[in-house]
Amino acid sequence: MFGRDSSVVKKAVVGVLVCVVHSGAAVAQGSVPAPAVTVSPAVSRQVTETADFVGRVVAINKVDVVARVPGFIEERNFTEGQQVKTGDLLFRIEQDTYKAAVDQQKANVAKAKATEVNAALQLHRGKELIHNQTIPQSTLDQREADEAAAQAEVLQAEALLQQAQINLGYTEIRSPIDGRVGLAIFTVGNLVEPSSGKLATIVSQDPIYVTFPASERDVIAYRHRLAESGGINQHLPVHIKLPDGTIYGHPGLTNFLDVQVETNTDTVIVRAEFPNPDGLLVPGGIVGVGVDTGPPKWALLVPQSSIQLDQAGHFVLVVDGAKKVELRRVTTSVELGRNVVVTDGLKEGELVIVEGIQKVHAGQVVSANVAPSN
Repeated sequence: MFGRDSSVVKKAVVGVLVCVVHSGAAVAQGSVPAPAVTVSPAVSRQVTETADFVGRVVAINKVDVVARVPGFIEERNFTEGQQVKTGDLLFRIEQDTYKAAVDQQKANVAKAKATEVNAALQLHRGKELIHNQTIPQSTLDQREADEAAAQAEVLQAEALLQQAQINLGYTEIRSPIDGRVGLAIFTVGNLVEPSSGKLATIVSQDPIYVTFPASERDVIAYRHRLAESGGINQHLPVHIKLPDGTIYGHPGLTNFLDVQVETNTDTVIVRAEFPNPDGLLVPGGIVGVGVDTGPPKWALLVPQSSIQLDQAGHFVLVVDGAKKVELRRVTTSVELGRNVVVTDGLKEGELVIVEGIQKVHAGQVVSANVAPSN
């Protein structure tokens, strides 16, 4: 009796446990929340396709300041790195020797002019005396030659005076352009001369050039667009991406296409001019260059973070009206900032997952939060 009752109890306990397990599983299954993801709608915007290059910033004007006469540097009238204007005094070389040379040449000019006056008087007297045959013709000829020689001496003395004044002017070394002056190679007290090399370098700042190499294919495409426009749009808008990833606020315009191909790289150098009022573009720097390749047109954009790649190509995860995830194959085009142009596979307004992609799969129900618009 006891054995039979024990068997019944065991069966009852097992049955209760099974019910509890199934009930717990059901409760657990019903309590699992849908995974949370962040979505962003595909938007249609007017965009301009660009071709990307790597460019170098180049100063329009660059001048190495050198000494044109020898002497000791007496003054330096600038702070390294400061902005200077055309004509600003940069260096002054000791002037005493050159001032003395000017005074000496002034005296030589005065002496030569006095000799010229005397020769002219002697010639005038000779012409009067020749009528009375008081002097021979040869004497008159000599006096004419003396006057001509005296005139030549005056011209020579004046030329030497002018050269002395020029040399004196060279003792003041002034800026030939507007720009920023770099490091001073020589300081006050140093002896400099033309063979000493540059004393400092001045580079212009605003406007400024950016040069970049374009492939022959890019140049041919440009020629075709130029022909289609009737030669009107010869210069293309250019945009710059700074080394920190930000977009430079002042667009530029191409103004030069080199006349030959660089044989080492099979590229053609293109130059664009940019305003640089704040001095953000520093000569010699490397920047990203984007050239507009056509007129603005409407395109569908999605964030770059939504684009995934596998062996079959690019895809996005779309959340439909029932909050189910759908894998959608897409065709992408160019990147525009943080967005990518999608040419096929999506419609405007469809929601693509931008955060939480790794924790969901196609067919799964999710909890979608719309990302704030950029």
